[in-house]
Amino acid sequence: MPSQRVKTVSIAPERDKPQLTKAQKAFNNLIKLIEKKRKRLASWDAVVPHYQQKYTSELLPLLETSVALQIKIVHCLDRVSDQKSLSKTEHRIIANLITEWAGELVAGCDDAALKAIYNKHSHSDYDHEEAAAVQGMKSALEEALNIELGDDLDLNSPEDLLKAAQAQLQEKQMHYDAEQEAREARQAKRKKSAKQLAQEARQQAEQDQVSQSIREVYRKLASALHPDRETDPQERERKTALMQRANQAYGKNNLLQLLELQLELEHIDQSVINNIGEDRLKRYNKILSEQLVELEQEIQHLEGGFRARFDISPFVDVSPANLMRHLASDIVGTQEAIRNLENDLLALDDIKSLKAWLKKMQRQSRRNDFYDALY
Repeated sequence: MPSQRVKTVSIAPERDKPQLTKAQKAFNNLIKLIEKKRKRLASWDAVVPHYQQKYTSELLPLLETSVALQIKIVHCLDRVSDQKSLSKTEHRIIANLITEWAGELVAGCDDAALKAIYNKHSHSDYDHEEAAAVQGMKSALEEALNIELGDDLDLNSPEDLLKAAQAQLQEKQMHYDAEQEAREARQAKRKKSAKQLAQEARQQAEQDQVSQSIREVYRKLASALHPDRETDPQERERKTALMQRANQAYGKNNLLQLLELQLELEHIDQSVINNIGEDRLKRYNKILSEQLVELEQEIQHLEGGFRARFDISPFVDVSPANLMRHLASDIVGTQEAIRNLENDLLALDDIKSLKAWLKKMQRQSRRNDFYDALY
């Protein structure tokens, strides 16, 4: 059954009331903001599967090819590094390249052969360096987060360290929450002033009114849509689907979707929306404000998870609108990088082309150092 177009909920000025009140304007603005967030969330939900499919089928194989070529180049440089026809400068360039490339590659694949090559040319030990780096991170995290990770943890990588720190923070938070709960319980036992009791009563009454506002809309829908009262099978199926939508909206305190259902089913019309009382509008605006915050948190969680899953820098501006363009650009860039790596590998075939390639790499390194110092 084709879905009906969702009718927009908003308050429109009337002839006898051409100016909207403050609460009415707030209601309309909240609806617009919620609709904007809903569209962004729907856009993310629509584009992510396409991105994941294209990433897996096109970009990921290219990235694997790039890594394989880099590993080949490191092994090739290691083999040619013993040639006596190379100058001290060329030996130094090769050692620096191997140290840089092998170090980055080992961090991603933990290849024992690459690790041995790194150790040989860096005159160091990768595992010892990694352990020292983890220990440095441990000290920095302990100082920054005011936690004690202890000395008996088996920390083989920065990832292990971060997991341990996260567990420690969660434990501290649980301890803090328990203390806070106990403190609030002790305070609750103390005799409260008349002012405190009156404030709590007002807050409870406001919350009850907010809950009642959603419940009233839902009950009217439930009464009209109850499928058990319907004898016609087709109409029962339609009402069952609509009742499911109403239940989902009510379960999420989603006032806007309940109002949209009322409009869709013509249980209310524009004049009813226009004449919602000020007190009820204030309660509606409170509910809609909470819904807007929840939508924003949902979007941030989705976007953050997406960046983490595909290793996208937080400084890169990504959105549903530009996501596939970013991916296409990454594919083209990786293809070009592969061609460059293939050319680099060919340049290592004979001593003459190797020396020319090393000069090129040295110039490139100097340019990079210059721009690093500049910025």
